[in-house]
Amino acid sequence: MATQKGLSSASPDLEPKYSFDGKGIKDEKGSVKIESSLHDVWDDGTSDGKERPIETDIDIATRLISLEDDPTLPVMTFRTWFLGLGLSCFGAVLGQIFYFRPQTISVSQLFLQIIAYILGRVMSEVIPGPGNPHPKFATRDTWLWRFMNPGPFNIKEHVAITIFCSTAADSALAISIFAADDLYYSISPNVAVGIFTLIGSQLIGYGLGGMMRTFLVYPTYVVYPGLLPTVQLFDALHRGKGIFQQKKRVTFFWSVFLAIFVWEWFPEYIAPTLTGISIFCLANKKSAWFTRIFGGAAGNEGLGMFAFCFDWNYVGSGGGSMGALFTPLSTQLSLYFGTMICIIAFCAVYARNVWHGQNFPWLSQELFNFNGTDYNQLLILDDNFLLDESKLASVGLPWFASSQVLTKIGANLAIGATITHVIIWYGRDIMDVIRRERTGEVVDPHRQKMLVYPEVPMWWYSAVFVGSFAMAMATIYTGGSNLPWWGLIVGVLLSAIFLPFIVTVYAVTGFNSNIQNLIQMLGAVMIPGNPQANMYFTLYGYNTLQQALGIVRDLKMGQYTKLPPRVTFVVQSLGAVIGGLLNYVIMKVIITAQREVLLDVQGTNVWSGQQVQSFNSDAISWGALGNKLYAPSGTYGIVPLSVIMGLAVPVPFWILHRWFPKVGADKVMTPILCWTLGYLSVGINTSVFSTFCLAVFSQYYLRRYRPRWFRKYNFLMSAALDGGTQVMVFVYTFAVGGGSGTVRPFPIWALNPTGNPDYCLRLSD
Repeated sequence: MATQKGLSSASPDLEPKYSFDGKGIKDEKGSVKIESSLHDVWDDGTSDGKERPIETDIDIATRLISLEDDPTLPVMTFRTWFLGLGLSCFGAVLGQIFYFRPQTISVSQLFLQIIAYILGRVMSEVIPGPGNPHPKFATRDTWLWRFMNPGPFNIKEHVAITIFCSTAADSALAISIFAADDLYYSISPNVAVGIFTLIGSQLIGYGLGGMMRTFLVYPTYVVYPGLLPTVQLFDALHRGKGIFQQKKRVTFFWSVFLAIFVWEWFPEYIAPTLTGISIFCLANKKSAWFTRIFGGAAGNEGLGMFAFCFDWNYVGSGGGSMGALFTPLSTQLSLYFGTMICIIAFCAVYARNVWHGQNFPWLSQELFNFNGTDYNQLLILDDNFLLDESKLASVGLPWFASSQVLTKIGANLAIGATITHVIIWYGRDIMDVIRRERTGEVVDPHRQKMLVYPEVPMWWYSAVFVGSFAMAMATIYTGGSNLPWWGLIVGVLLSAIFLPFIVTVYAVTGFNSNIQNLIQMLGAVMIPGNPQANMYFTLYGYNTLQQALGIVRDLKMGQYTKLPPRVTFVVQSLGAVIGGLLNYVIMKVIITAQREVLLDVQGTNVWSGQQVQSFNSDAISWGALGNKLYAPSGTYGIVPLSVIMGLAVPVPFWILHRWFPKVGADKVMTPILCWTLGYLSVGINTSVFSTFCLAVFSQYYLRRYRPRWFRKYNFLMSAALDGGTQVMVFVYTFAVGGGSGTVRPFPIWALNPTGNPDYCLRLSD
């Protein structure tokens, strides 16, 4: 591996000066710091010469992820800053567009990674400097040209850019508040207050997560399964001993990428029936129950049982799936077993008219009057948006669709189950990791490699936390949030308490437990009758945890790819700020252009307000009416009690494993089992059966019986499918989907029918 000269001096503290001689890493004095292995992976073989299946966390850390590193590679170059800033703007715009889609979709990190690689390679070819292959340009070896183009586009630049822009691509939760205020309260916050609210709420969690990185990033057992396709793609593009082998993997990647880009035009635009082919609906097009159970190709219409989905936008990791090709099989089996319970429960409560569910739509996120009409929340609030008891007496309490009630119960069961699950299964490991770190003992091979880089001082994270907290404290008063100072403190404390539990489950299983309902419930108890305060309490009690999860996940990716921790800190903080600002601008544009569609229960196949509707409904039901709807004697009293009930769910599985360890009870992910009680309550659900089949094929058959192909191509294929799909979605949105202001629908034909794309009976119009 050739050493590149010319470390960028733009950020000297971020890039230590080490040399790499092919045998090991040395400091400036020539002392060997870490011996290097040039092998991509550790020993794969068994006694019979066959490759072992990848089963343990050590297998993942040493056989799926390269241990190579060259600390002399420059990081903070012109390419990093230019592409990081540019793609952050691009990702933030795309992420906010996806927020208003009928199915919850996120911008795939793999997609941004691919675009960054293409542009980085182009810049290394055209910008003058030592890295340009043209002899005329390569001779320009001054500080400026080394900053502009120090050498071939390298893995550290690529990782930094990817973290930069993928952070910006996540829609900030504060946007949900601003959107709900605009759509339902006709409130438009001061621009300056809105911006500082965004910055404060986005960064406060970074400080919190950074301070807990010892046991949330460093250990081997915290794998973060969702990172594996991304890290493997980095390795495939930048590392590898065998040139032929590397070319073969890259060719495979681009072939899959191009094929899925072309294919996605059919289910997304030309032939929407391919989003969900339901044999049952084709057999009986007039049955409402067939639509409810077997339909689901249209938003909020059905549960998609045994339907076939050929749209990777929903099957893949960016859509409704957890990531069929990379999420551990035990996690996915727990999810799909829970999904069967979800289908049975939804049908049972609706058929028995529990909570008067037949008065309301089958699937919906909105609030309703008892007769099924939309509930006007402003009729029960005074001029300060506080609950007016006299107005409530004349209007009456709102109702939820029965499926939405089960969703809330499942979410709260999962919260309780997460706490117990982490304590009984991982508690000892966490305490052991903390003890080892305090004694200076390093056991993770990737962590060992990272010791050559200066760590982010604890005071950096502390300063970010304190500064963001001060910003939040100022804006809750200047922005008219109705949230008292002590409410902000309690919200942040709740995030700190739950963070180790939520992140541990996510890092081991790939499942992110959602504590939003619990935070809203606690906010309702402490600040009753105040929906505005409840939204802001949720912002700082829930979003803080989600942002903390983001920083530790990216620090883990930096550990896998050997990106200096200080670089990770800088690019993620900047990405969060840039993303929040652009989220605000795009939200305003979309709400102005699509207001009526966003307020509609079903929306269209392009635009939907389902996320804002759900957030607003929760704020009213918890914030204004929590002590009435969710009291023990209230209509939905079982919802808060579900948290306590969830604490007991993991215990029987733990006992079963102690007595019968071969049964596999330790593989059951109880938080997922609980959460999936409401898994099918929103959006397009026809992808579930397809993702289940794909998960079994990938995570069982390929992983166990084709381990070599699995290691080389499985995660690479996931990256290619996600990337090609999201490039297509971006082009589609602005070309014909209405992102530019005009929708250009494809002509009606057999695979693009009027009504539901799967030919099921239409339940709502």
